[in-house]
Amino acid sequence: MDILIRINSIAWQFRTRLILAYVTVALSVIFSLFIPYLFGRAVDTLVWFDEVTETFHGKDPATETLVWLAVGLLAASLCRGVFDFARTYTTDSLSQKVCYVLRNLFYNKLQHMSFAYHDKEHTGDLMSKATADVEAIRRYVNMGMIRSIEAGLRAIVLPAILVFINWELALISLAFIPFIVVRSVLVMGRLRAMWTQVQITMGETVTVLQENLVGMNVVKAFASEEFEKRKYDRKAQQLQGEYFLSERTQGTNSAWMSFYFTIALGLILWYGGWEVLRGDLSVGEMATFMLFLNQLTFPVRMAGFIINSFSRAISSGRRLFDVLDAKSPVLERDDALELERAEGTVRFENVSFGYDPRTPALRNVTITAEKNQVIAILGAPGSGKSTIVNLLPRFYEVEEGRITIDGQDVRNFTLESLRRNIGIVQQDVFLFSATIRDNIAYGASDASMEDVIRAARVAQLHDHIMTLPDGYDTWVGERGTTLSGGQRQRLSIARSVLIDPPVLILDDSTSSVDVETERLIHRAMVAVMQGRTTFVIAHRLSTVQNADHIIVLDKGRIVEQGTHYGLYEANGIYREILELQLRPQEELMLDVTIDSAMTVAEEAETTAVPAFLRGREAQEA
Repeated sequence: MDILIRINSIAWQFRTRLILAYVTVALSVIFSLFIPYLFGRAVDTLVWFDEVTETFHGKDPATETLVWLAVGLLAASLCRGVFDFARTYTTDSLSQKVCYVLRNLFYNKLQHMSFAYHDKEHTGDLMSKATADVEAIRRYVNMGMIRSIEAGLRAIVLPAILVFINWELALISLAFIPFIVVRSVLVMGRLRAMWTQVQITMGETVTVLQENLVGMNVVKAFASEEFEKRKYDRKAQQLQGEYFLSERTQGTNSAWMSFYFTIALGLILWYGGWEVLRGDLSVGEMATFMLFLNQLTFPVRMAGFIINSFSRAISSGRRLFDVLDAKSPVLERDDALELERAEGTVRFENVSFGYDPRTPALRNVTITAEKNQVIAILGAPGSGKSTIVNLLPRFYEVEEGRITIDGQDVRNFTLESLRRNIGIVQQDVFLFSATIRDNIAYGASDASMEDVIRAARVAQLHDHIMTLPDGYDTWVGERGTTLSGGQRQRLSIARSVLIDPPVLILDDSTSSVDVETERLIHRAMVAVMQGRTTFVIAHRLSTVQNADHIIVLDKGRIVEQGTHYGLYEANGIYREILELQLRPQEELMLDVTIDSAMTVAEEAETTAVPAFLRGREAQEA
């Protein structure tokens, strides 16, 4: 019940529409009650039963009486139609407003949840909650909150009227109510469990679809279309079966309701006919009774749909409120401060963290980055490189130790102001379906066109943009598919340049791009690092040897740190990484330097000598 109470409290925010919906329901019911009464009066005015001859005879009523009865029937029907329309309008608009609130609450909640939450949730399941579960709430507001009141009013008023007309017939018609109530309670419990499972399976099905669409390139590359079809077919069949069971349960319940009513109707026709023949009931009263009984079929027939809407609302509401009630591992303090433009001194003090409590990702890491320094982070996959840069903007929360900017714990600042001071250029660049200008200005939507162009120039992207038919207004396809990998990365650099952060995080991965593109990216990175404290997840030797400080990670610990030449002379893990991973790449790329204009002959003479050895020879000289 607490789920329904919370949904009702959201509807109460629009109390004017809710009250109008209830008022129009009541007026619609009232005017609908006039119709059987006036019709019965009309029948008694036109027809009478002769008990002696046991035959029906027509009357010759005054024309004025018939006119007034006709006008009354027409007026009652028109009023009922008007208030039915008003009820439909207010109910539908109310249900849409409730959905609007839920969608926004749900979306806003997801925006403020940390990476740790999203790591555990399936995107498809969240999409299902935002669509199918919200739609179930809309149906509940429409059917459960409003139409159930109409059904309840009729279920209370109509039996009283039937008893007033003829208590014996009323007793026959109401004899099946206990069976209906008991069955409805049992069916509601079964449907609630069924619809919960349906919504879970729906989320799993959407997840399969979402993963297939996102990974379509992989599917095509490995010719796995048939495998994916079978995987989706299994989920679709499971969803179909669970839908079928729930709908069959609901349909069976509605059929039983109709069966009870049909039996009652047959008994009433039989016994009511005897009452008319005995003179205990007039023909008009019998007609009135039957019309009122016909109105009683509405709550009986609607009971199944109403029960279904309650069941779905409870299961869907629980799934939605599980998200809305979730606590983000990264919380902003109530007294959090606004971080203005930081100086850029960053310090990790004995920081420990683990995605899984049993497997620490970082252990007692201490790093100091002074203002305008470049810190390169090296290590094997899984050593904790990305974890370090994810903790700085508080995508995750440290478990032990602390991280400071300019001597202040990052937890003292608001998340928005903290992240405004930290720019991130990721290896896997995500672009939105928008123009190039909009993608560059993402995070700085108020930036002028001049600012956007300036950032693109720094990122070595402006010349390419100007070759496009629409320039900066060129539309970028979904996930940036209309741009090459190097162009996407340079656009990401331009995006970071535009917000002008004092602290910068670079994932310097250029292994998948050609020589010319790598040269442009390196040139852009050198330009953007000027005057900023920069953390670089290094993949290239050129970035490493130019760093002010190098951190070498292994299994979440700092095993070596220092300068390029010092670590190389130490003959440890750093030198091993250079020999095994970076040096072969650098030897293939020595003809590409960021700011030199060497001739082909000079390049040929120096190709056999690694860059870091040339640096040593220069020092020795």
